[in-house]
Amino acid sequence: MASVFSKIVAGDIPCHRVAEDQTFLAFLDIMPLAKGHTLVVPKVEVDRIWDLDSDLLGALHVFSQKVALAMEDVMPCERVGQAVIGLEVPHAHIHLIPLNAVSDINFERPKIQCSQKELAGIASSIREAYNARYQD
Repeated sequence: MASVFSKIVAGDIPCHRVAEDQTFLAFLDIMPLAKGHTLVVPKVEVDRIWDLDSDLLGALHVFSQKVALAMEDVMPCERVGQAVIGLEVPHAHIHLIPLNAVSDINFERPKIQCSQKELAGIASSIREAYNARYQD
């Protein structure tokens, strides 16, 4: 059975896309720890991040780096942190979270609520920063 992330990649479930290439998709988390909390997934469905072959794992981190730098361009934060938890969805993924304090990346904290309009605006801002940095 396809994971929720595979359904998002396929377009069966809508998302707020931030960046995409042939191999990876970055989109906003709908239950974020902070505004701009982004998930980066390989388009191929692989359960655990450590099950990715080393080339794909390396490329996932390079793609995540590009997204994180674009996030830092537009999100008010000290830096963007990275987390791999792997328990919530059986599809390898990286969390990119705008941080101002260590506690901002505590997954036991209550999630913040954002409207669809607010999420769309955040995604647009990050996407524009990403495109300005990496598109011709």
